[in-house]
Order: sequence, then structure tokens, then C-alpha cells
Amino acid sequence: MSPASERTEPTATERLSRNVALAATVALLLLCLAWELWLAPTGRGTLAVKALPLLLPLAGLWRYRMYTYRTLALFIWLYVLEGLVRSTSEGGRGQWLALAEVLLGGIVFVACTVQIRQRLAAAKAA
Repeated sequence: MSPASERTEPTATERLSRNVALAATVALLLLCLAWELWLAPTGRGTLAVKALPLLLPLAGLWRYRMYTYRTLALFIWLYVLEGLVRSTSEGGRGQWLALAEVLLGGIVFVACTVQIRQRLAAAKAA
């Protein structure tokens, strides 16, 4: 392995985008749980299961795994779409929670995209 291909410490901007992606994913996970279990449950709260897939990328985000960022950038759109549908079909508190889900999903997507672009640019420069 050549010294240029070895990964040392992440840059400050890589750390920032990772921290934003990680914090927004955790916030989205907590929002989904709180929404379906306490704040505005639909049915018996069984929709809280939708938060479980958000647990999977947390370790990969923490470890700067490029595959995790790429996968999450695609996968997060399911939550954005659900939030958009529910923001137009629900009223009151449910509508505001759906808009928060859209916002957090957008933040996750942007943070993952920034991380991917930074890492690809650094690899290209090396």
C-alpha cells in the first residue's frame, strides 16, 4: 500500500458532514419512534417499526464507511416520500411531524452527499 492511498485522519469538513449525517439520522430515528408511539400514533403504534432500518447505518456513519453514505443517501428518500405523503394527508400535529421528517431526511441526504463528494475529490487528488 502506498502512503498516498492510506487513510489517516478525516478532515474537519469530513468530520462535520459525518456529524451532521449522524445527528440527523438519530434525530429522524427518535422522531419516528416518538411520532408513532406517543405524539400522534397511527393505529396501535405498529408503524414505529419504520424506525428500525435507521439503526443499521449508524455504525457505518460513525466509521466513515463510504458504502454506508452511498446507501443511506438513496435509502433516506423513502422517509422523505413518506413525510411528503403524510404532510398532505394528515392534519394537525401529524402534519407538522411529517414536515419535520421531510426536513431531517433532506439534511441526511445533503450531509451524505457532501461526505461522498469530499471523499471522492480527495481520492482523485491523491
